[in-house]
Amino acid sequence: MQAMSSPTGRARDNRVRDMEKPWLKSYPARMPESIDLDEYPSLVEMFETSVRGFRGAPAFANMGHTLSYDEMEQLSRRFGAYLQQGLGLQQGERIAIMLPNLLQYPVALFGALRAGLVVVNTNPLYTARELEHQLKDSGARAIVVLENFAHVLSKVLPRLDLPHVIVTGIGDLLPFPRSVLVNAAVRHLKRLVPAFRIPESVTFQEALELGGSQTLDTPALGHEDTAFLQYTGGTTGTAKGAVLSHGNMVANLLQASAWFGAHLEPGREVIVTALPLYHIFSLTANCFLFTKLGGLNLLITNPRDLKGFVRTLKRTRFTCITGVNTLFNALLHTPGFSELDFSGLKMTLGGGMAVQRTVAERWKRVTGCTLLEAYGLTETSPAACINPFDLEAFNGSIGLPIPSTECAIRDEAGREVPRGEVGELCIRGPQVMQGYWRRPEETGQVLSADGWLRTGDMACMDERGYVYIVDRKKDMILVSGFNVYPNEVEAVVAQHPGVLEVGAIGVPDPGSGEAVKIVVVKKDPGLTEDQLRAYCREELTGYKVPRVIEFRDQLPKTNVGKILRRELRTRSEAG
Repeated sequence: MQAMSSPTGRARDNRVRDMEKPWLKSYPARMPESIDLDEYPSLVEMFETSVRGFRGAPAFANMGHTLSYDEMEQLSRRFGAYLQQGLGLQQGERIAIMLPNLLQYPVALFGALRAGLVVVNTNPLYTARELEHQLKDSGARAIVVLENFAHVLSKVLPRLDLPHVIVTGIGDLLPFPRSVLVNAAVRHLKRLVPAFRIPESVTFQEALELGGSQTLDTPALGHEDTAFLQYTGGTTGTAKGAVLSHGNMVANLLQASAWFGAHLEPGREVIVTALPLYHIFSLTANCFLFTKLGGLNLLITNPRDLKGFVRTLKRTRFTCITGVNTLFNALLHTPGFSELDFSGLKMTLGGGMAVQRTVAERWKRVTGCTLLEAYGLTETSPAACINPFDLEAFNGSIGLPIPSTECAIRDEAGREVPRGEVGELCIRGPQVMQGYWRRPEETGQVLSADGWLRTGDMACMDERGYVYIVDRKKDMILVSGFNVYPNEVEAVVAQHPGVLEVGAIGVPDPGSGEAVKIVVVKKDPGLTEDQLRAYCREELTGYKVPRVIEFRDQLPKTNVGKILRRELRTRSEAG
């Protein structure tokens, strides 16, 4: 299927036209101003190029087993052939992948892309309602699901036009007899597979076996062909699929490669992949970038098992890691983490939410590696700004616009604001999505006729071109006519030695319209409300000081660890 035509009819040049970029003087040495999209017509070409160049090198590792690039080629070829010949799926049809970080994920991913299909990444923790919405909205014709979550699918399957279901067990791609032992333990000892009934389903192993005797006919794919329907709450709030073409994804892959490539050695890097690959950050920054580089993705299936996570890291000399602020913070507070061997660590990349200074500074002290903050959205495939690789210390910014990317800070009327002033961050570049799937109205609300994406994030830019995110536009708190940004409050509160985690929201107040509320997880059990409020009075202007302080054992988070402010607000309203 061709990518949906651009809602604006705008052309996408292979190289961004010349433009004034005052931040170029701040670019790292040898950084290209733009990237050449002609390097790869599709993600499939990128994958096949890496297979030819790194055939015997390790590609993906999980639960003590590693697949080489050659094995990835063979397994994904079999899986793609089965999708084409066994199931009769046609180019452009959608396939959902509902898997955590297991070896089956990249096999299914590259198999589907090589078959010319559109991948619909699906969170395994979805409720039945959320799953039904995504599968109906995307029009998926097939799904690959981990058996642990198949009971949720079985509930909604009668209401779906979804003829093909492929079910896999956690141990399916581990060598025999370990595969049998792991699956038996998960099913019978730990009882982690609730009962389900999907009569017409096939197993992942059956699909690979059948595909081994079938032929994969990879269609000619170009930049305009759709690669993903990547679902997101987006900038307008409701769940919808961002249409990401092969061109969008290739562009962002090349942009990231240009940014980091001079510092990373092809065939020698090991990236810790704890964020789920079905999330756009991990998908591009870990899976695709390090596949291009011939690196090894160390897949962490359950990063919430922090002790097990640290044990895995102890056995591996890793060179790179990506994550969100809460993940880095949790690792720093896990026994044994500070004793790991960090001698090979050269890149730590944080995104998905604001990185707090206290976390970044402690990370540098413990690991010796600067935590680089980056910024992106599902709608930008995702990277738009990244800090330079050789940054010596955390600077509080999201970095500089990456090659072939324009950033502008604009007011409500769409006018650019002076340097240093706050406005909405707008982005233009070849990584910007084609639009929202079958939602032209909502596409038009965020994507202008000349290709500028309104991000919904409030930001400012300094004279060097570094961008600083202030907060989400919708999260801003209005106290007696003054703007209060939760990120600032959270950053200050997080510096208190008795605080482990904090989330800030606005709550109704009869006197000021809104007041600041913070929800805190204690590091020091003896921390009191009065102590914390007194600290805030020393560090924050009066109207920013939290009026309401609540202590909890944990904060609600997304699947990647981002604090859910909307849930904090909902609970506050209910309580």
